Amino acid sequence: MSLIRTKNNIITYTVNKAYNSDVYISIQNGEVVINAPWYTTNSQIQKLVQERKQWILNKLAEYEEKRKEKMTKIKLLGQVYQIIVQYRNVKTPSLTIQEQNIQVELPSKYKKIGEQEVIEMLVNKMYQMVAEKEIENAMEKIRVMLEIAPEDYEIRFMERNLAKCIEQRKIIWNPKMVTYSKETIEYIVLHEFCHLRYKNHTKSFYQMLEKYMPNYEKYAKEISNLQY
Repeated sequence: MSLIRTKNNIITYTVNKAYNSDVYISIQNGEVVINAPWYTTNSQIQKLVQERKQWILNKLAEYEEKRKEKMTKIKLLGQVYQIIVQYRNVKTPSLTIQEQNIQVELPSKYKKIGEQEVIEMLVNKMYQMVAEKEIENAMEKIRVMLEIAPEDYEIRFMERNLAKCIEQRKIIWNPKMVTYSKETIEYIVLHEFCHLRYKNHTKSFYQMLEKYMPNYEKYAKEISNLQY
């Protein structure tokens, strides 16, 4: 990773060199990434960053604004909650679920060091706790319905998948499943249980889905942009 100082900011960036013909800059997860031909010199890259510094700073600001906006509202079991942050004279952060809000209490010192990472950590911990209950309930319901079950399962965060059935008859569940309604969670569980019998999305697989959940397409459409 390299950095370059501007008048009021320091821009850090990562350079990926390959056999491409052009140099281009992108913002990936809040980081500046520069793709360049293998023969591009460091001085050429620094010059490009200087020339594009305002564009880079604007894009980084846009990313940060969207990230903050995303963390002001979250979904839990299909319901949207407003996150309300309060600073108090407490030692540790805490989170409480209310009727329409999620109350986050932070120690006063966090006013100076930032709050977004702490809120994200608290929300993920909440997802994990809710998932342990809701996913187990859905698994028991589907197990009784189908009379089959995985040999093992695990609840952990994954980058792209809401759920994954692996060859050893083990299912991995993403705690972020609980952002969706209980009905959608049951659909995801049913989907993965059907994979215990049919590895691929064959005609028989979808026939099994439809047999036990005739309106499954309604829930499949809701999460069609995700992997499971």
